[in-house]
Amino acid sequence: MKPIVWILLVVIIASVGALVLKPEPVAAAGELTIYKSASCGCCGSYGSYLMSKGWKVNVIDVPDVNVYKQQYGVPTTLYSCHTTMVGEYFVEGHVPVEAISKLMQEQPDIAGIGLAAMPSGTPGMPGPKTGPWAISAVGK
Repeated sequence: MKPIVWILLVVIIASVGALVLKPEPVAAAGELTIYKSASCGCCGSYGSYLMSKGWKVNVIDVPDVNVYKQQYGVPTTLYSCHTTMVGEYFVEGHVPVEAISKLMQEQPDIAGIGLAAMPSGTPGMPGPKTGPWAISAVGK
């Protein structure tokens, strides 16, 4: 066989292999809006964390964050210091970006997700991680 045929054969096999082994695409970071109190520092840190992960972050200081929590259907058991909206979903609290990306990839029929309270070590919160985080999905 001529060398050019071997080269073409190798290129074709490599191309087919690359197509077959191509990993699932990861959802691109999008745009989200954080509603927070002007006096909250950890909310700003959370916004910076999301920006560092490629998200376009709009931060809006509001006089009463609970108005937005009620408007978007956040249960009081999940209330945290800020409420984030991404697409049609609420994201309550210091939820890691991996959970937000999964939410946007899967697009489940829910109102949103939340991480209750403000656990140490979560994105935007100081201190070490002290235990597992329970991220809850909230139905419509």
